[in-house]
Amino acid sequence: MRETDPPTEPEILCETRGHAGVITLNRPRALNALTLGMVRGLAAALDAWEHDPAIRHVVVIGAGEKAFCAGGDIRLLHELGKAGRIEESRGFWREEYVLNARIKAYPKPYIALIDGIVMGGGVGISLHGSHRVAGERYLFAMPEVGIGFFPDVGATHALPRLPGATGTWLAVTGERVGQADAMALGLATHAVPSSAIAGLLDALVAGQDVDAALAERAAKLPPPPLAPHRALIDHAFSAPTVEAIIARLDEVAGADPFAARLLAAMAQKSPTSMKLALAQMKAGGALSFAEAMRTEFRIVSRIATGLDFREGVRAVIIDKDNKPAWQPARLADVGSAMVEAYFAPLPDDLVI
Repeated sequence: MRETDPPTEPEILCETRGHAGVITLNRPRALNALTLGMVRGLAAALDAWEHDPAIRHVVVIGAGEKAFCAGGDIRLLHELGKAGRIEESRGFWREEYVLNARIKAYPKPYIALIDGIVMGGGVGISLHGSHRVAGERYLFAMPEVGIGFFPDVGATHALPRLPGATGTWLAVTGERVGQADAMALGLATHAVPSSAIAGLLDALVAGQDVDAALAERAAKLPPPPLAPHRALIDHAFSAPTVEAIIARLDEVAGADPFAARLLAAMAQKSPTSMKLALAQMKAGGALSFAEAMRTEFRIVSRIATGLDFREGVRAVIIDKDNKPAWQPARLADVGSAMVEAYFAPLPDDLVI
């Protein structure tokens, strides 16, 4: 390091403050995207605080004003796969999925303060905790079908349990929802004004009861914007195939701009990823959390070496031309046997 270089900031801060263990995701320039070091740091903090009687609850926040966490470090994982270092990328996902399960089962209140983008890996370290607190800037999505990937980090378990077919809609389209819709769907457990988050953290550090602190700061929300479209979502996304979903949307697209927009968006997604996502949603409702994570590890071990993931990351994240050349390019060419192969057991299946 040269003398003129700025000091390197740690990627994650794990601090004991009063009665709270406070974890700060500290990569604001990268929208707090998760690295393996951050996964390990968060896991170590949970281990240290679980049996510490001074720590009543764990609070997770994201540095900066744009994002809680916009996902995993996809660019790095893409480069590892491109270089043939697939075991390194599989190692990241293995540790990340174990952490997701650890959060799901954590015995103390686990409070994610989300006032910005929460996508992909950020969903995995927030959605499975006991309290998901949405600020006004909250923006949720699982956009993986747009990069030739699939909705992972526990989406196989969580999304099928959302009302109606909304989980399938989120998984297959990668659509985004804000604060009011997140509350209506159960993605968030509480909503507070953005201006109240700092005071909420102070109250938790002081040891105030979590639910009481949240109740004192509850936001008054407008009607959820998604409500007028719920009937269409439930009808279209309960269809048995992606082709049938598209057909149901197409029936009304001439008179319904929402349906037309969904059709246009889905036309840009990976056909393989959309069919994988639908298969996940069909299976996930009957799986335990551990079974869902094992399923996702099977899928990721295969999709990470595939052409669509490499091409999707290139088109959307690296070159940003937004012109991925999917293989296969047509839904009709993605057969059921191709999809089923992603779900087959592995010799080293994930054990949680």
